[in-house]
Amino acid sequence: MKTQNLSNSISKRQNGFFSRKKNGIYQIILLSIMLFYSQALFAHCDSYDGPVIKDAFEALESNKVNLILKWVNEDQEEKITALFKKTYSLKKGDREIYKIVEMHFLETLVRLHRETEGEPYTGLKPAGSTSKIIQMADNSIEIASVEELTTNLTAHIENVVREKFEKVIELAKVKEESLEYGRAYVGAYVDYTHSLEAIHSILEHGITQHMDHME
Repeated sequence: MKTQNLSNSISKRQNGFFSRKKNGIYQIILLSIMLFYSQALFAHCDSYDGPVIKDAFEALESNKVNLILKWVNEDQEEKITALFKKTYSLKKGDREIYKIVEMHFLETLVRLHRETEGEPYTGLKPAGSTSKIIQMADNSIEIASVEELTTNLTAHIENVVREKFEKVIELAKVKEESLEYGRAYVGAYVDYTHSLEAIHSILEHGITQHMDHME
């Protein structure tokens, strides 16, 4: 009976949670949550298919340094501009030397940009290393449409939460049979409730306060 009550209670909360996804605004909020987390966990500004390096190559191709200055702070502009001019001036020279200078330019640009984010520079990453969600986010910007992304993202969030929920329910049936099952249930319960709590916290307080709370 207790297990059934637990199942019914969690099921009601779950249904209430998912019924809200029908609201377009709520979908956008969930999208924002995942994008902020993806940016924090899988920053892609240091990858060759990320926007910083893409802009850098375009700038070197067109000799337009302004294309990359937006990625750094005002006090970093002079350093980047000087390095850009030096790199561009060597384009028609020795190819091997140019590639060395170009690499230094890209590394410096990304390193300074990461500083503006308050994040460490860990080297340039190859194309394709960016997380799937960020690739989808970049694509949504390129095609000027967020519809496909919100649909896929909402479905993904629902699947993840349902899986966590179902694991709790299954373990709730056997949690008193052994200490091993009991601990497994506690682990699943904590994972499920903390995941929902994190979403709720961001909805209520915003990403900044939520991250501060986590610290």
